[in-house]
Amino acid sequence: MKIICTSDWHLGNIFHGNDRLAEHDHFLQWLRGQIDKHQPDALLVAGDVFDNGNPSAKAQSVYYKFLADAPELCPAMRIIITAGNHDSASRLEAPRELLTHHHVEVRGNIERHWGADDNGKGEWLYGYDDLLIPITGQGGDRAVVLAVPYLRSDAVRDANYSQGVNGFLRSLTVRARELYPNVPLVMMAHMYATGADIASRDASEKIIIGGQEQVDMEGWTDHPDYLTCGHIHKRQHIWNTDWARYSGSVLPMSFAEKDYIHGVDLVTIIDGRRPMVEQLVYTPQHRLVVLPEGDEMLTPVKLKKLIDATLPDCPEGKIGADAAYVALRVAQDKFNNDQIHELEELVARKNAILCRIQKFLPEIDTGDAEHQPVLRSIDDILNCDPMQILRQAFVTQKGHPLNDRQEAMLNEIIQNIKHESDD
Repeated sequence: MKIICTSDWHLGNIFHGNDRLAEHDHFLQWLRGQIDKHQPDALLVAGDVFDNGNPSAKAQSVYYKFLADAPELCPAMRIIITAGNHDSASRLEAPRELLTHHHVEVRGNIERHWGADDNGKGEWLYGYDDLLIPITGQGGDRAVVLAVPYLRSDAVRDANYSQGVNGFLRSLTVRARELYPNVPLVMMAHMYATGADIASRDASEKIIIGGQEQVDMEGWTDHPDYLTCGHIHKRQHIWNTDWARYSGSVLPMSFAEKDYIHGVDLVTIIDGRRPMVEQLVYTPQHRLVVLPEGDEMLTPVKLKKLIDATLPDCPEGKIGADAAYVALRVAQDKFNNDQIHELEELVARKNAILCRIQKFLPEIDTGDAEHQPVLRSIDDILNCDPMQILRQAFVTQKGHPLNDRQEAMLNEIIQNIKHESDD
C-alpha cells in the first residue's frame, strides 16, 4: 500500500506582499504529476490547507480544482484532509457530504456529546469512530487512517494540554485496534511535538510563547504503525520516535526557512510490516536569497557588488516566473536613505523580487548579563519572549539584572496584559 503524506499548504498565503497562488498552483501541478507517477492508494493532507480561516475565493478555487483533478489521475485513490490551526474547521468540513461522494474525506471537528462514563460520572464522550477511515489498496491490502484535526484546548479533557492530547490520541488508537485488529494504523495529526526543530529566529509556525501547547510523545508504546504530522514546517522525525515524522511545509513560509527541503512523503506498507518512508523532493518556484548570508554587515559598495554577483539580470528585461525572493541585511549606521534607494533600484534590474530590507542596529553592550539574546533588529524583538526583552533593557539601562521581586512584578503585568488581549 502506498500513501502520499503532506501538510501545511497554506493556500492564500501572502509572502511579504506577494500573492503566492501561482506558487501553490505550481506545487499542486507537481503533486498531480507525483500522483500520476506513483498511483498511491491514499493522499493525506494533515492540516493548514489554507493560510487563514477565511480564505479568498481564488485560494478556494485552486483547492477545489485540485480535488476535482487528482482522482482522474488515480481513480482508486482516497483523499483524506484534516483541519490545522490556521484552518476554519467548520468551513473546511462544510462540503463534507458532497466530497465524500468523490472519495474525499474531510475531518475538521471532533464529534462529542455529554454522557456518563462506566461509573456514571458525567463527561464529554468523543466520537472516535468518525475519525477512523478504512482504506483498501489496489492490491487488496488494508489500512486504517486515524484522521485527527488540530485539537484546540477546549477539545481535550485534561487541564494539561499535553496530557489531554496524549489521552485523546491513545484512546483513539485503542478504539482503532478494537475495531480493526491486525490492520496497519496510520495516524495523521496537527500539533507541536516537544523537541521539534523550528526556525529559531522566526517562528512562522506561530508557536504559543512558553510552549503551553507542546505535546510530549515520549513513552507511547502502543502507538500507531505510522504518524504523519503537520504544523512544523521542517521535515523531521518527531523527537524520541522512529515511527512519527513531520512531512514539512510545501513552501518556505519565512526567510528563516530558506534552507528547508520541501516535498511530500511517500509511505509504503508491505504485508503490514513497518512503513518505509521516502521523501519526494519538490523545488519551489521561487528560491529565497538572503544577502549577505553571514553575520558580517557589508558596506554599501560591497553589498552592491554581492547583489550583482549573486542575482542574474532579468531575462529580456522582464522578471521571470522563477525570480528569487530577496532579503537584504544592512547595518543601519552604514546606510542612508539614498543608499537604500540605490539598493532597491539595483535589485529591480535583476530577476528578483525584493521582499524586505532588514535593518540591524549597532550591537549594544549588555554588561554582565548572561544568557540574554542579542537584539539587533525589529525581527529579533518580535520573535523574543517579552520578559527577555525587559531583562535586557533593564541591564542596558541600570547596569545590573532584575532582582526576584522586580521580575515577579513584571511577569504579573505581562500575564495580565495577555489575559486582557485574550478576552
